[in-house]
Amino acid sequence: YPLVASMGFDLVWFGIVVVVVTEISLITPPVGMNVFVLSAVLRDVKTGTIFKGVTPFWCADIVRLALIVFIAPIALFLPELLYR
Repeated sequence: YPLVASMGFDLVWFGIVVVVVTEISLITPPVGMNVFVLSAVLRDVKTGTIFKGVTPFWCADIVRLALIVFIAPIALFLPELLYR
């Protein structure tokens, strides 16, 4: 927190970026925890099949992360409405 604040980043924006990156990490191989939980629930579906199924969502998340990082007002639109 102090390092990010001293570098001049908006702390709400940084919190949103951290949450999005954490969400992406939960479906990314080889550690994708959410995929392994789903694999444990659906025993008849292979883990590889689940990873293939989440790939479009992972790609969309990467695009969302890029938009949030490079166009910060997208992530700050609703918080700015709240604090007017």
